[in-house]
Amino acid sequence: MDRQEDLIAHSRGPAETAQIAIVVAAELVAGDVVVLGGDLGAGKTTFTKSLGAALGIDEHITSPTFALAQRYDDGRFVLHHLDVYRIANIEEVADLALPELYESGGVVVIEWGDTITPALPSDYLLIRFGFGDDDDERTLQMTAVGPAWQARSDRLRERLADLIDRQDAPC
Repeated sequence: MDRQEDLIAHSRGPAETAQIAIVVAAELVAGDVVVLGGDLGAGKTTFTKSLGAALGIDEHITSPTFALAQRYDDGRFVLHHLDVYRIANIEEVADLALPELYESGGVVVIEWGDTITPALPSDYLLIRFGFGDDDDERTLQMTAVGPAWQARSDRLRERLADLIDRQDAPC
């Protein structure tokens, strides 16, 4: 697995997390996979809602924790939104038919996807969400895995410059 240097963006609240999601959505192409990791309540579903809105999805996006997978058809791409938090072992991932989703021509977002690394394709964007000092602050650590995402990492860095450069500034 080839990895690009991590890019760290800082969000002061849901509106800035939405800005980050909009930038990521602008870089998406058919077949992309975005893997979301981080603590419970750190903003993975909030990010996915904003990503879906940026893709033109009007339907209300909810966490698929109990359903495991949701499909949204009304955007620029079909959005497959998965949550593998409740997956107990890697063998259970086979039931999700991930290879078919990866090849569907849509975009796949997998919450807690960092727990199923062996089932991931060779190219994906990994975003780890962390809590900041204040209740609404978040740190989004992005890692481009594979050549397709590595080729886009400089554009992500440029478009997120305002949220990256202030990493040492008080929020």
